[in-house]
Amino acid sequence: MLEAVPNASEGRRAEVVSAIGVAFARAAVLLDTHSDADHNRSVFTLAGEEHDLVESLIAGIAAAVERIDLREHVGVHPRVGAVDVVPVVPFAPESMERAKSVARLVAARVGEELRLPVFLYGEVGAQRRPAYFRRGGLDELRRRVDAGELVPDEGPREIDPRSGAVLVGARHMLVAYNLDLMTDDVRIAQAVAASVRESTGGMRGVQAIGLRLPASGRTQVSMNVIDVDAAPLHEVAQRVRREARSHGVSVGGGELVGLVPERVVAAAASAGAELPGVDASQVLETVLRSRLAEWPTPLS
Repeated sequence: MLEAVPNASEGRRAEVVSAIGVAFARAAVLLDTHSDADHNRSVFTLAGEEHDLVESLIAGIAAAVERIDLREHVGVHPRVGAVDVVPVVPFAPESMERAKSVARLVAARVGEELRLPVFLYGEVGAQRRPAYFRRGGLDELRRRVDAGELVPDEGPREIDPRSGAVLVGARHMLVAYNLDLMTDDVRIAQAVAASVRESTGGMRGVQAIGLRLPASGRTQVSMNVIDVDAAPLHEVAQRVRREARSHGVSVGGGELVGLVPERVVAAAASAGAELPGVDASQVLETVLRSRLAEWPTPLS
């Protein structure tokens, strides 16, 4: 089996999120759905064998594109598509070649059948990250394509402002984790994020941005820990706390987006460290075992 974690640019209309989730669960197992109104984004976690995963991803992307109009979309999270990113993830490192094969097949079918421009990233896209395509937003991506600076790997060469593009990749497991700061000053969150993320001299394997979430009134350091071995999640949380204290601010609650590998929680427990917002119900392997036990027929 493989995992996929497609992100759709809708986190406010519950009926739309539900319809997209039903489509993603067509043949694969839907393990988790995480929606956020401020980000206006939903993250779906799926598991399935290769054929089932491909079919479910195509169905879910089609359902999202039918229901989401980026011209009316407002949210704090960067995005370039109605379905923004579609990472395929191996449960074990030795399965990366299978994940890459599935990612390429999904990209080809999205381009051919759904007529959406696709850009490859990660292990199938010269190690480029989604931020490479997202910088400047959808308008800037369209300009880069129109100017010939970028050419979609699959699908049409024009980007519809309604549906945008799809970023399809293969990557190893990561953890998406957010920590709230007890302040209204987004500049502090941005400074803490800059101190933590790898690209500005922080921790290896950590991506981070500082955000103000107007609907919930929170100020947040939003992170992707893309190398959970180089940057154990509990050490990342400790670093955020330390940097926040240097600005006279404390950390409030935490938020896990999606699921977390078992070894990440075990490492935190061994270190006696707290991970706010993370509990046993969000452990990937536990949820997978539970859902497979409920699955009515064998995956084909």
